[in-house]
Amino acid sequence: MSEYRSTSEESVIEHGSAQRRDVVRGHILKSRMFLAICLLAVLGLGALFALRWRTNGSDSASAAEAEHSVIVHVGQASEGDMGVYIDALGTVTPISTVNIFSQVSGRVLSVHYREGQIVKKGDLLIEIDPRPYQAQLQQAEGLLEHDRGVLKQAEVDLARYKEAFTARAVAKQILDDQEQAVVQDQGVVKYDLGQVEYAEVQLSYCHISAPTPGRVGLRLVDSGNTVFAGSANALAVITELQPITVVFNVAEDHLGEIETQLRQHKPLAVEAFDRSAEIRLATGALLTMDNQVDTSTGTVRFRGEFSNRDLSLFPNQFVNTRLLVRTLKNSVLIPNAAIQRNGSQAFVFVVLNNKVSVRNITERSTDGKMTAVAGLSAGEMVALSSFDKLQDGTPVIVNQPSQDAAHNTGATL
Repeated sequence: MSEYRSTSEESVIEHGSAQRRDVVRGHILKSRMFLAICLLAVLGLGALFALRWRTNGSDSASAAEAEHSVIVHVGQASEGDMGVYIDALGTVTPISTVNIFSQVSGRVLSVHYREGQIVKKGDLLIEIDPRPYQAQLQQAEGLLEHDRGVLKQAEVDLARYKEAFTARAVAKQILDDQEQAVVQDQGVVKYDLGQVEYAEVQLSYCHISAPTPGRVGLRLVDSGNTVFAGSANALAVITELQPITVVFNVAEDHLGEIETQLRQHKPLAVEAFDRSAEIRLATGALLTMDNQVDTSTGTVRFRGEFSNRDLSLFPNQFVNTRLLVRTLKNSVLIPNAAIQRNGSQAFVFVVLNNKVSVRNITERSTDGKMTAVAGLSAGEMVALSSFDKLQDGTPVIVNQPSQDAAHNTGATL
């Protein structure tokens, strides 16, 4: 009985210990799970803070980079043809300028031209009183008729003397004298003919006509004035305007290049611009060149001819000329505003991947707002503004207008 109780008590005791162990294990598991959850929460919060820190850091770096970037306008290098020009200063020179003087003396009856009028060759300009010269012509014609009669009479007498000499009725001396009398009368008639022609010419001088087409200048004489032959005062001045020429000086250094083109019989174009060299007035062709170099200036004079149909060129006008020597085919063209200079070296800022790099270039020719260069490729972008803030590697923000706008922007800058 006592042994049975002892066994039962031991069983109860063992059963209680097992329950306590299970409770302890449950608490331990719960504690571990709680710790694991806390650890996961801490790791999650840490990862979140780290992500936020990285995002804020990158945003700050981007903001800082954006803050230090320079806004630039850009232009694109293109491919095309461009001429090689020689620039020179020129003067518009008419082919002919005619000063009309009076070759007879007399009173001016009428003036038929208007100031600044465009006249044609042969148009009547001024009439001088012709009556004195008509009288002189009539006198000369009367004297001619008289002397022709005398000559005719001498010729008739000569024929009679010849018949008489054949019949041995007159001496040989009389026949010879009559022959010489006829010769003398022939000379008198010739003299009279000269007098008649001279009187006709003098009479023609009373009607002054335009010897060449062109524009008449300001009025220099009025009706009723008396003019004199040999006077130093002109009656009218006519300047030929169509065609017209421009004379310009080119440095002797370019002489060989120009002569090469002339020897090949290639027509060379000449353009005339206004004083500001911005507005093209006319386009013509090279006409000729001088035969020697001016030793005082080291230049050679050239003459270009222009049709001047719109009368845009005015005599003695100062113009800027450009002589086209040759044409560069398939060249790289960029706006003039993109070109910077460091001493004698020209360079541009090439924009690539939102950064600029310095690129040395060689200028080949310039025409208006564009320049042909070597050292760039067609399609590359070049900066047109903010040069004072740029250097090699500077980050930029590109404000890219259209190509035409880029050209205009470059010209404005």
